[in-house]
Amino acid sequence: MDKKPIAQPEDLTHAGSETAPAWQPPSKASVRRQGGVSPQVEKALTDVRSKIYPRAVSGLYARWRVMMVLFTQAVFYGLPWLTWDDRQAVLFDLGARKFYIFGLVLWPQDVVYLAVLLVLSAFALFLFTAIAGRLFCGYACPQTVYTEIFMWVERKIEGDRLARIRLDGQRWSWRKLRLKVAKHFVWVVIAFWTGFTFIGYFAPIRALGNGVIAFSLGPWQWFWMLFYAFATWGNAGFMREAVCKYMCPYARFQSVMVDDDTFVVTYDYKRGEPRGGRSRKIDHKEAGMGDCVDCTLCVQVCPTGIDIRDGLQYMCIGCGACVDACDQVMEKVGYPKGLIRYTSGLAIKDDLTQLQARKRVLRPRVLFYTGLMALIAAGFAFSLFTRATLKMDIIRDRSSLGREIPGNLVENVYRLQFMNTDNASLSVNLRADGLPGLEMFAASGDPIGSIEVAGGSHRLVPVLVRLPARQVSPGVYGISFVATAELAAGQSTQVVEQTRFYVPQ
Repeated sequence: MDKKPIAQPEDLTHAGSETAPAWQPPSKASVRRQGGVSPQVEKALTDVRSKIYPRAVSGLYARWRVMMVLFTQAVFYGLPWLTWDDRQAVLFDLGARKFYIFGLVLWPQDVVYLAVLLVLSAFALFLFTAIAGRLFCGYACPQTVYTEIFMWVERKIEGDRLARIRLDGQRWSWRKLRLKVAKHFVWVVIAFWTGFTFIGYFAPIRALGNGVIAFSLGPWQWFWMLFYAFATWGNAGFMREAVCKYMCPYARFQSVMVDDDTFVVTYDYKRGEPRGGRSRKIDHKEAGMGDCVDCTLCVQVCPTGIDIRDGLQYMCIGCGACVDACDQVMEKVGYPKGLIRYTSGLAIKDDLTQLQARKRVLRPRVLFYTGLMALIAAGFAFSLFTRATLKMDIIRDRSSLGREIPGNLVENVYRLQFMNTDNASLSVNLRADGLPGLEMFAASGDPIGSIEVAGGSHRLVPVLVRLPARQVSPGVYGISFVATAELAAGQSTQVVEQTRFYVPQ
């Protein structure tokens, strides 16, 4: 993900415009002259129809974005290929209704853990947004990450911003066709590999790879793989900023989670205004001008095409590209850096230093979110790592609640489903309690012995429970099944489940 340094702005020395600065609202007269359509509305309508050509930029935040792209994609592409105990380390096997996450095996009965994870994710979203705005959007969101990858490919093949604008404006030629085909070929390869990897989290990826090579996959596997590949190609290659600006719901409700102490990408209007071009030979302070030279590079590098000088906008994803661009311009013209920076609105308003602004981050709402998340996470971890290794469900045979058999015996039929959440196999001993004289037998009629349940699997065992008819009068009685299994290091686990025993008339 190489980034080209910002070139010397060509318009640093042009004369300033006589129109009102962008940070000032339009006058009513100007709105009337345009037929009742404000410049902001007209600009929004134009932005929807126009294509954005982000300019390459280098700097601190650009390096952070590159590192986050490399980290997230190393995790995403590499995780399905890891093995754990002779199986795929991370596999969400929907067919077998089991989720493998390294040493953990989660079952449908463990759906509560998914609910807790969603709650933690929601509070994490509130916390991070309250502290630093849309950092997730700018550095880790899949839409941002794949857009960054696709734009890097585009720059390598077609060139930077001006070269791409000129290329798109040219008539079709062999050179233009060759560049466009090469770009889309690389895009399609990346998109297909992304779709293949995504499906590899739900089907064993090695078998999936063999099926792709042999063209032996099922229709649904092909459908979902190509669907996610097409979604990646379309979202990152064409829709790009439109997803962030018009489709992402997070962009719409982030304003209720941001306050004056939230660190966001902010333009220092006190220092920058009034903006405008100027000669290097004059003292801009004596001329009554601000530090902003109105080079528009902050707009040219923005992946969503907004002007950060207009204030905080819901379309801003907090990537910091405008910060890198502005710092380079300030360095070239000899002004202090930080005209655009990560800081709070209150810091700009009250002229606070960065240290003073950071001290206000630990405010009540942040402490509340942090404390609540810590409590939920602690309870989640405790429950997850102390959950029962052995689980048992009882399923009654509803076709025969209770029946008399030869030998003056009453028999009830049950199906016991055992689930072993450990990786090692378990030997389960079973007994029935609750009534005197209860005996258990296998479906064959033989006395039931120990039941072997393989690691990370389940087993359905039909059992017969018999009782001498003279022991009790007709009715419904509560009994319990007690399953005991020996664990490693001399420990044991026991599961007790209640059910009913029917004695017919």
